[in-house]
Amino acid sequence: MDVKKQIVFIVNPKSGLLDKQQILNWIEKRLNQDLFEPTFFHTEYAGHASEIAAHAARKGIFAVIAIGGDGTINEIARSLIHTQTALGIIPCGSGNGLARHLQIPLDPRKAIDIINEQVIENIDYGLINDTPFFCTCGVGFDALVSLQFSRAGKRGPLTYLEKTLSESLKYHPETYELKMDGSMSRYKAFLIACGNASQYGNNAYITPQATLDDGLLDVTILEPFTILDVPTLAFQLFHKTINQNSRIKTFRCQKLNIHRNKPGVVHYDGDPVVMGVDIEVKIVKKELRVIVPQNAEHDTPNVFQRAQDYINGLKQLNKMYLQKMNEEWKEREMPWFWKSDENKIEK
Repeated sequence: MDVKKQIVFIVNPKSGLLDKQQILNWIEKRLNQDLFEPTFFHTEYAGHASEIAAHAARKGIFAVIAIGGDGTINEIARSLIHTQTALGIIPCGSGNGLARHLQIPLDPRKAIDIINEQVIENIDYGLINDTPFFCTCGVGFDALVSLQFSRAGKRGPLTYLEKTLSESLKYHPETYELKMDGSMSRYKAFLIACGNASQYGNNAYITPQATLDDGLLDVTILEPFTILDVPTLAFQLFHKTINQNSRIKTFRCQKLNIHRNKPGVVHYDGDPVVMGVDIEVKIVKKELRVIVPQNAEHDTPNVFQRAQDYINGLKQLNKMYLQKMNEEWKEREMPWFWKSDENKIEK
């Protein structure tokens, strides 16, 4: 009789809105008990998932399964890089960026079925100032929104949307010096996003052409834009075509050095952290084992489904823009997003 494979499930009880006890009940019913011998842990504090996963990797456990969102996945995955222990995902977060990119179903029952298939691939991961990330990292506006979202009392895409729109009314682009593959450029940018995977989460594709196994970072620079650009940018973000926008600059590299005028917040996999003026982002090729679907379907975007939350939220928050614009005009000052300064300073 074959020896069962040891498998560890790590539950973040605070992530998302799904009933974790129901997920555990589904695991009991659907996990192939002839193949696996499961052990369950619940996280109790920040960093706990990393500790559990590291211990499992040292013991040579077959796989550690994250039951949580991108933050939980990041904690677990950083302890599994350069080991033979595989990462599995039952997505329960607000964005689920890595799970969506890997085409792991958001239905926990179907995600459990994928674990039973035991299909494993090796994927890349990124480092931002030596901190691992697996989806995206960045500086500028998206990092600020991640900080505000982390402080919000509630989660979910509409909360993220609300923070995005409200912060965009007062955010001022910064100037960055970029060095990559021997060349240097200087940009005035709303944000700079570095993608290992293609999206932030919620099917918002900030680096739509990124793949997890090419050994390259996909970099998206969003230059300053006007309020008239917002609907198109939103549509393209969810339609996987934002790289076609004239306000967007994209390139690929193995390593990117970013210099900015002052320290500030950055984000990795949606988690905000303060870093200094110099930031190094690089890719490490194929050093994380991940359980993936056996027959993942090609991603055919349903544009209206993906953009629905954004467009609905845009309608709800349209009054915020109008009110802000009225205030600006009353003060007889042009808001920053109407200014026509040259976005790119030099290259």
